[in-house]
Amino acid sequence: MSWASKLSKPYRIDSGKDFRLNDFDPASTGNVRSKEHAKELLERSIAEMAGLQDKLYAQDRWSVLLIFQAMDAAGKDGAIKHVMSGVNPQGCQVYSFKTPSSEDLNHDFLWRTSKVLPERGHIGIFNRSYYEEVLVVRVHRDILNHERLPESLISSLDTPEKNWKFSAADVRERECWDDYMKAYEEMIVETSSKHAPWYVIPADNKWFTRLAVAAAIVDTLQELNVAYPTVDADKQKELTAARTELERKK
Repeated sequence: MSWASKLSKPYRIDSGKDFRLNDFDPASTGNVRSKEHAKELLERSIAEMAGLQDKLYAQDRWSVLLIFQAMDAAGKDGAIKHVMSGVNPQGCQVYSFKTPSSEDLNHDFLWRTSKVLPERGHIGIFNRSYYEEVLVVRVHRDILNHERLPESLISSLDTPEKNWKFSAADVRERECWDDYMKAYEEMIVETSSKHAPWYVIPADNKWFTRLAVAAAIVDTLQELNVAYPTVDADKQKELTAARTELERKK
């Protein structure tokens, strides 16, 4: 098991069975001894991530989507800024989702996210996402009044299969904390899977939050077994002939 997997695995949710949000300590720092130690590991992870991203881009077979879903002031922006600081911007796409426009509301809930999914070879980052629909609207039902949904759909909001339409709204009401925690827990229970796991990252210590996020990304890229494309025999002959010709013309 790699160092990245050891660090991120305790926070990875492959299945929602028996998941309880209260089982995760927001102040946890894993086995990381100090802020200085975390800084060293973060630098290492960023360098490793850059190499893996380069292979992902060259291989042009997989894409990776990172969804940052959290309460306000949880450190989403900071994590994205610090963790992705070493990757090639040509292979990384970041999108933030705020209140939907009238054009967005005239389409299905996945329209504006589907059209910005990462291309093959790229890493896509969503700062908030369509999962807001099972978070914000469960606490603030009045938001639905602006979405122009058919009444029959609004009546079925408590059915998980009907809940995946995006509505973006900044969450500021700290007095609704318990309601939000319940919504987050239900979301993770219903949507976690092996091929698209959630990571419940401790957020009290930003230096550890960023390290844990970086470790999760490195571990994911390692699992894809990304590699530079191999050159077949015919292409190798072409390269050899070209090299010979260039050397002859010197």
